[in-house]
Amino acid sequence: MSLQIEAPRSPRRQRAANRTNFEMYAWVFMRLSGLLLVVLVFTHLFVNAFIDGGVQRISFAFVAGKYASPFWQVFDLALLWLAQLHGTNGLRVIINDYAERDGTRFWLKMLLYVTTTLIIALGTLVIFTFDPNLS
Repeated sequence: MSLQIEAPRSPRRQRAANRTNFEMYAWVFMRLSGLLLVVLVFTHLFVNAFIDGGVQRISFAFVAGKYASPFWQVFDLALLWLAQLHGTNGLRVIINDYAERDGTRFWLKMLLYVTTTLIIALGTLVIFTFDPNLS
């Protein structure tokens, strides 16, 4: 009879139903969304902070003028969704790596998914229901 010690970070028990390539798709999503986020963030910073006087011109009227254009609504929506999903996927991986008990892992991921859904829903609502005539 020999005793064996599991290697550090060895995979948890294999589930028969989990034979998809989800982790591969999540990995590819992180790389592609990261590249797209770099472009979106630098465009956002350039337009908002450097053109026509810099950050001093950013006001309620500036945002109202921007959101009058469907282009900027879709641009900000893409930035919101990609950043939120990219961060959520990263935190999901961290939770899987460091939460040792199944119950802890489950509740941390549920909290993550609920807050992600709330932030995406509220952000999308604000982008598409922004009222420039608010007084």
